[in-house]
Order: sequence, then structure tokens, then C-alpha cells
Amino acid sequence: MYLCVNLVLDVWTCGIMLKKYTGVVLYTLKYNDKSNIVSVFTEEEGRRSFLFPLRNSRKSAVKSVLFQPLSIVEFEAEFRPHSEIYPIHEAKLKYVFRTLPYDPYKSAIALFLSEFLFRALREEGENRSLFAYLTYSICWLDACNERFSNFHLVFLMRLSRFLGLYPNVANYECGCFFDLLNACFVTSRPLHGLFLDTDEASHIETLMRMNYETMHLFTMGRHERNHCLEVILEYYRLHLPDFHEINSLSVLKELF
Repeated sequence: MYLCVNLVLDVWTCGIMLKKYTGVVLYTLKYNDKSNIVSVFTEEEGRRSFLFPLRNSRKSAVKSVLFQPLSIVEFEAEFRPHSEIYPIHEAKLKYVFRTLPYDPYKSAIALFLSEFLFRALREEGENRSLFAYLTYSICWLDACNERFSNFHLVFLMRLSRFLGLYPNVANYECGCFFDLLNACFVTSRPLHGLFLDTDEASHIETLMRMNYETMHLFTMGRHERNHCLEVILEYYRLHLPDFHEINSLSVLKELF
């Protein structure tokens, strides 16, 4: 009994405790031969990094297959003060995918978006509205049976609202330019040169009107879709510091 009390006191003194999390998997990186580091956007604390073992025995409480791009997981991790990486003790899927990992088009979208989110979401701290948007979008894509080729465009445009980057579309008129730097439509060419001409600006206005339920009504060819994606990524690069190239972008462009 005395030994047990001392162990509890030692753990409490060190500040170590087990915490439960729900999160969306963003990116997995090999740490060493026995473990990986996974970046997760959690409902409780925003983006965090966790350590999980690579063993995949039947009795293992943590299996690496759980940490696929955009997987929604529930897990228990060992919180340690002054540490930036928390070891995971137990994990399970919060939502079991039906189609996303098995459909090559959906899995390409998942790979691209998980890498994008890994580079775009920097904040640590609770953001339940953003987490709700992520989980709703992921589940919607998994459940959708057809006509989702514009999904990633709509997802990125809607995401900008949660990051405080949503463009001002209230003053749009036919023939306007879109000022990429100031995120608004203007009637004359901006002097700084970071803008879209009138034809491209109309595409931005169209994208802002899309949602998951109506996006199939907006017909796009591969070239137009990829160009819209490049414009959106350029917009994010202008407004997010140190926003690096997306390695999985080429795969997405080939499929869509």
C-alpha cells in the first residue's frame, strides 16, 4: 500500500497524467525503428504531436494502421509537462471509413488535404468549430458515392473562414479584379500586381458559392480545376507564413 501511494505521489509530482483525446490525423513521420510521430488536430487542444509504437501484434493497444491520413481517432496519451510529444497508450477509430481508404480518388484527396492541413494548421489550443468542420467534411467525403471531383476546392475555400482568411465577396460585380493580397474584389488593377484578372476573378466568386451539396452542378474540366487549385494555394501562400510546397499535389492533379 505504501509503495502504491508513493508511485501515485511521484506521478502527480512530475505532472504526468493520462489524457483522452479525439483527433484528425494530419501527418505521420518515422521517429526510429520502434516508433513514429503523428501530428493530430485534436478537438481538445488543437494541433499536437504524439508518439506511437510500430508493433502491430493482435494484442497491441495501439496499431499504426489507425493513423492513416484524415483518420478520426480516439486515444489516450501520456501528458508530460515541458514535453512537446506525448506517448500514446491506447487508440481506436472514432469513425470507421467505408470507402475513403479504398477509393483511389478519395484517398488521393485525403492524402493531399492531410498534408495541406499539416502545413496550414499551426495553432495549439481548443478550436471546436474548426474540428467540427474537419470531421463533418471527412465523413461527408467518405459517405459520398459520386460527383465529388470539386470537393477539395470547396473544402479549401470554406476552410479559409476558420483561419480568418475568408475573402470579402460582398462587393463583387461582373468585370471586377480579385486582389489576392487584400482578399477582396476591386474595380481597378491593384498596383502591387498580386491579383486575378476579370475572368479568373469570376471563378473565385463561383467557388465561393459552392458547397458540398451543390458543387456537382458546377462543371469543370481538368485544366480549369487544377488552375483553380493553384490559385487557392497561391492565396494561402500569401497569407500563411512559411507555407511550403505540397508534395502530394502532383498526384491529385493527375487524377482530377
